[in-house]
Amino acid sequence: MTSEANPWRDWIGRTERRSDLVTPAPLAMLSATLDRDDPEPMPGSEVPPLWHWLYFLPVARQSEIGPDGHPKRGGFLPPVPQPRRMWAGGRLTFERALTVGDEITRVSRIADVSVKDGRSGRLVFVCVRHEIADARGVALTEEHDIVYRDNPPATPAGAPAVVPQPAPAGESYSRAIAPDPVLLFRYSALTFNGHRIHYDRSYVTGVEGYPGLIVHGPLIATLLVDLLRRQLPGARLRRFQFKAVRPIFDIHRFDVCGRQEDARRHALWARDHEGALAMEAVAELA
Repeated sequence: MTSEANPWRDWIGRTERRSDLVTPAPLAMLSATLDRDDPEPMPGSEVPPLWHWLYFLPVARQSEIGPDGHPKRGGFLPPVPQPRRMWAGGRLTFERALTVGDEITRVSRIADVSVKDGRSGRLVFVCVRHEIADARGVALTEEHDIVYRDNPPATPAGAPAVVPQPAPAGESYSRAIAPDPVLLFRYSALTFNGHRIHYDRSYVTGVEGYPGLIVHGPLIATLLVDLLRRQLPGARLRRFQFKAVRPIFDIHRFDVCGRQEDARRHALWARDHEGALAMEAVAELA
């Protein structure tokens, strides 16, 4: 693709460095949000897999917030004009757990920006690679996929409905989740996520045209890993990858499901109320 068709290629290679301190309060609050009975986190307590998303939060001034509740476009990420933005998936490798009290750094680099024209309009994919380190060096690496898309065109009268991908069958363990507005608000607050699609029903239905509040992609991924932790409390996660397939809304319950594939690999997925696949993931144990 030419640079004219992809005006964001010059952003590839840009870096950002941030520092944070692993404090116990966010861990205790996420544990409560997930309805877990964990001991109170203390200095030296381990940060569970994916809970590092409670740190390095973007802190934009109120005057810098866009109409959708996200910070205005620009800064480290390219100022892509497509109005819809979602966390599309990611791949993580865990070298060791972060612990409460750690001073940590995150070095982020824009690894790729690609543009595609799809059925619903133009799509812009941004891949950001993060390296998170403590005093001993890199503790985990993450590739974070973001997709920007146009608002979908109106569906012509009589057009056939898009058939969703069915979720896998044959799970060996699962858990039903009721994604009420309180759950979504608490997760938004914990991650300082102002995106209105997660808590502003009049905005998400009236402006973006969705039927209900959208469950956060990283929350669904966290619930998948939480399911595995409940099934195998002593297991350690070595790698995890996930991909969002279909949005989940707060107006229906959904299921998180898992199945052991071999000695180390577990297939994980989220299934919506219609039996469609909403997220697929693979966990590899250490």
